[in-house]
Amino acid sequence: MSEVSAADPRLEGRAVRRVVYDEAALAAKCQELGAQITAAYPDGDLLVLGLLKGSFIFVSDLVRQVHRPLAVDFLVASSYGDATVSSGVVRLLYDPETTLEGKHILLVEDIVDSGRTLGRLVEVLRERNPASLEICALLHKHIATELSHPVRFVGFDAPNEFLVGYGLDHAERFRHVPYIASLL
Repeated sequence: MSEVSAADPRLEGRAVRRVVYDEAALAAKCQELGAQITAAYPDGDLLVLGLLKGSFIFVSDLVRQVHRPLAVDFLVASSYGDATVSSGVVRLLYDPETTLEGKHILLVEDIVDSGRTLGRLVEVLRERNPASLEICALLHKHIATELSHPVRFVGFDAPNEFLVGYGLDHAERFRHVPYIASLL
């Protein structure tokens, strides 16, 4: 954990409590997870499905550390609509055109918190008859009450703080920050 420079213009003058995961820690974790995923899928068609928007940087770094053939696509799901609390009804706003049947699906998420949207998304994907379906999350808060499917690959156990950077946002800002920081 390191200090954030108040002069970092990417933070737009926001008060930051601390850097929770710096660039080196994130790179090392992607390498570690990539090795685990490579070992877990020795053969078969592997499709990495990133859940947008938050996972896009993590997916990019992660797949470069997986040393086997794979395909990448993305999903955009919504369970919020205009509300601030999830409705529990998941709508796929972007559904991959790739056939999922018979493929090993690795669903990649930036952070698992309540698990409501992710849990419903797993149900939707299972209906498409993949050979297997697993979840990889960079961060897991371990407060998911509505996720019955275990997260197989976890980067870090996340603190119960509001985190930004490395794809995580606050009002669509800070996704481009190359580390993960906790806002005050």
